[in-house]
Amino acid sequence: MQPSPLAEPAFIDAVMHIENQLDNVVDHGSDDELFIASYLQGHFAVISRPLEMEQNATVALLDETVKESLQQAFNNNELEPDDQKKVTALWQQLIASAQQ
Repeated sequence: MQPSPLAEPAFIDAVMHIENQLDNVVDHGSDDELFIASYLQGHFAVISRPLEMEQNATVALLDETVKESLQQAFNNNELEPDDQKKVTALWQQLIASAQQ
């Protein structure tokens, strides 16, 4: 049995919103969009799950941590510059929509 999240409901809602948006790309996106969303989803899942167990988790902290993770990956040349821009743009769109 998994422990219950300790984060505030607003944080959990934001995470669920982002997950749903990423799933929507998987269901309806082009091959390129699917690649970008899948790449971002990997970073997002690794970061969001542990944060759900933190009482002090915030969407701002999630945003900062995902950006740091992506930057580390980009510094390691994990993606071509064009794909890096697409991943960054998708993340900015997702985090903005989760904060509304």
